[in-house]
Amino acid sequence: MDFLFDFTILHVLISVIALVSGVRLTVAFTKGDDPYSIKLVFLVSTAANLLTGFLFPFHGVTPAIVIGALNAVILLGTIVASARKSSTRLWGLSYAIGSLALLYFNCLVFIVQSFQKVPFLHAMAPIGNEPPVIVSQGVLFLVAIAAGYLCLRRTRRPAI
Repeated sequence: MDFLFDFTILHVLISVIALVSGVRLTVAFTKGDDPYSIKLVFLVSTAANLLTGFLFPFHGVTPAIVIGALNAVILLGTIVASARKSSTRLWGLSYAIGSLALLYFNCLVFIVQSFQKVPFLHAMAPIGNEPPVIVSQGVLFLVAIAAGYLCLRRTRRPAI
């Protein structure tokens, strides 16, 4: 049981790194920048987050497994687009959209896991479909749409 606890802590730390670097990358996108070091940290930590997530004991297909599989596909496309983004605007847009989608799904999982694992949040929403969870997910969706709009406006500039 100690190994699983330690592994969970490692997974959570990697998740936090992916979230923070994803937010920093999004802020850079809104300014028309694409810092290589933040991009690298985001893509590597997101890949590590996916890998460690799939290494937990499997008890059937869950929403987390489905989102993880979707994220794996998006991650592969985002990595390819990242490498090719300087060749055409379409690759730059694909890279930005893929990065934003990865961050969105990471945040969505963070919200769901927080309401499942953090005692005072779990007390507000023990089933997971109560108003606090729905409102949190709705706010995340609106923030993601706004951030996406700001980022994609900047992709017209040659920086991304």
